[in-house]
Amino acid sequence: MNPRTDIRTFSVTSPVDGSVYATRAYADGAAMEAALARARAALRSWRRTPLAERLAILLRFGEEMQARAAQLAEMLAWQIGRPLWQADETPRLALVGRLLADVAAETLADTPYPADENIRRYVRPIAGGLHLSICAWNYPTAMLGYLVTAPLAAGNVVIFKHSPQTPLIAEVAEEAFRAAGGPEGVFQSLHLDHADAERLIASGAFNAVNFIGSVNGGRRVHAAAAGTFTQVHLELGGKDPAYIRADADLSAAVPQIAEGSFSNAGQSCCSVERIYVDRAIHDRFVEALVAEAAKWTIGHPIAEKPMLGAVVRASAADTIRGMAEQAVRAGARRLMPETGARRAAELGAAYVAPEVLVGVDHGMAIMRDELFGPVACIQAVDGDDQAVALMNDSDFGLSASIWTQDIDRGAALLDEVEAGTVYLNRCDHADLYLPWGGVKNSGMGRTNGRAGLIEATAAKAYHVRSVIA
Repeated sequence: MNPRTDIRTFSVTSPVDGSVYATRAYADGAAMEAALARARAALRSWRRTPLAERLAILLRFGEEMQARAAQLAEMLAWQIGRPLWQADETPRLALVGRLLADVAAETLADTPYPADENIRRYVRPIAGGLHLSICAWNYPTAMLGYLVTAPLAAGNVVIFKHSPQTPLIAEVAEEAFRAAGGPEGVFQSLHLDHADAERLIASGAFNAVNFIGSVNGGRRVHAAAAGTFTQVHLELGGKDPAYIRADADLSAAVPQIAEGSFSNAGQSCCSVERIYVDRAIHDRFVEALVAEAAKWTIGHPIAEKPMLGAVVRASAADTIRGMAEQAVRAGARRLMPETGARRAAELGAAYVAPEVLVGVDHGMAIMRDELFGPVACIQAVDGDDQAVALMNDSDFGLSASIWTQDIDRGAALLDEVEAGTVYLNRCDHADLYLPWGGVKNSGMGRTNGRAGLIEATAAKAYHVRSVIA
């Protein structure tokens, strides 16, 4: 692996005010090797720990994280710019643990198969082993449920790398796990740069890698694992569409579409980034959405209580503004008043006000590339066939929604949509009971509930012959 011996540091620049919020050291080669050794030493005993005991520790882990909710929320707000009043993700993390505890015994139980005389057949889900989990910055506490709680519940051990934008969340999580009674070596966090993470993966040190992040990041993880036979799970980006049929209930749909476009400043993998509206109701929908978007205030995420704070960094804000400008030059029209953009500029370089664009089409990058910003892009369509064709005209396929009062027709249309999760009259929601993941460039594999537990295991087949003839 060619472990490094030099000491390197990195800093977290807060998008709130451009200040350096924290500085940390990357793990050197000795720290990496020590973490791997501790994880390997812990694996056998953790895998043999009764499921009920593992789950009890993980439930306490969720409780310990909730006990640190105020600390975590403030860290999150300063590290990524989300308003402080929206920054507590610990209830969702704890809920993941409770829901896993409800289904784990049944999900991880033996599955019997037809038996013959003196022969019993069954399949047992077996923990895969040592996992490397790599987390994105946009939901830095909640995503621990997918990347840490679920693999540990299944009997694996986890080395956890958080985004360099949110390293403090990882440190608190490791401390909370120890406070919950978690054994040494079962869950460890390491600050790694991209190159060292790739070297670790390429070394074949892990049985599985779980990654939540960008498409480019996922490609690098996948490439690093090539030839190692490491199981790779990727939850990547989205360019999620919504189709508003002519019979949709706009009073119900518009507020939810606005939330799907603007919540977390549009920085969600399942944000609504493409909106297709039947031409018969296009103008009414646009008018209603512009009025709704005006309610999404922007302000200082700590000192004020706005709907939106900063995006994650100034360079991301530049990209969002640049893609919107490019679309306008190509014929799109802005509908929000300039007061929002002026307010954003007053706040700082990392602030982007909510935007509504009409007159967009698939020749524009803003309708093809993941934006990760608070911009709602609306295109008029002439009926179901055109809408579904445009929804599927994308390199992404994470989630998609259809809005209609004709439930049977809407459900039938969902069958034609290419996405890992499809919604009728809902959007931008990762349902903790259902598998979560995408198709095409949105990733491979599934998290959440039963599916996530099963994917954190390997099926081991048992052929038990009781009498030898």
